[in-house]
Amino acid sequence: MPPRPRATNGDTALTSDTTAKGVEQPRQRVVEAAADLLEREGRDAVTTRAVAVAAGVQPPAIYRLFGDKDGLLDAVAEYGFATFLASKDVDPDPQDLIEDLRAGWDLAVEFGLANPALYTLMYSEPTRAESPAFQAGMDILMGRVRRLAVGGRLRVDEELAAMIIHATARGAVLTWLSLPEDRRNPALLTTMRESMVCAVTNEEPAVQDEGPAGAARALRAALPDQTTLSSGEQHLLGEWLNRLASDG
Repeated sequence: MPPRPRATNGDTALTSDTTAKGVEQPRQRVVEAAADLLEREGRDAVTTRAVAVAAGVQPPAIYRLFGDKDGLLDAVAEYGFATFLASKDVDPDPQDLIEDLRAGWDLAVEFGLANPALYTLMYSEPTRAESPAFQAGMDILMGRVRRLAVGGRLRVDEELAAMIIHATARGAVLTWLSLPEDRRNPALLTTMRESMVCAVTNEEPAVQDEGPAGAARALRAALPDQTTLSSGEQHLLGEWLNRLASDG
């Protein structure tokens, strides 16, 4: 009998990759089946038995893949964040920073209104903010806020601006979904969006206004990209800019 060929490192990696794909395929199928049930029939319909039937797997497979129903719902929420992230078309250099802000806010709200059950699940637990896809989405939002700051259009601190933008979009969707259909006034969404824009931006670049606060915010936003100052000098200037930016 000829000797059995020994596995090489390449063979081991290939086997591991094949195994991972073999696990990932039914996992993705289960998540998508659960998300579909959630949207069509509501959260109560997402039982392990119903999801198993829809995905074409045995119920024990769901426990093996996700631990329990809560683990499955966490995976569906992550799927929602990833789906929303994939829908974002980010312009790295928008001509109009304020319109870019409006467009990003509208996109978030439109996703929530189009996927009410999924959106509600995504934001039903505060710990979902730890989701990698959620964090990737927040990074995109912070990039949009940073461009506003560099352009001198930011009225408040960058972190506060991001929180306001995110909170108003989330609040608009959840409030809209909580209302009976005959009380859903589109003016609610428009008013919340424009209130957000007014709260976080200046009508004109702040660097044209009297006083150092707007210029300090703009310079502070651009500071990480400069290479002229030493790390100590950059840190000290950052402290000064923080103090100036908070004035007024």
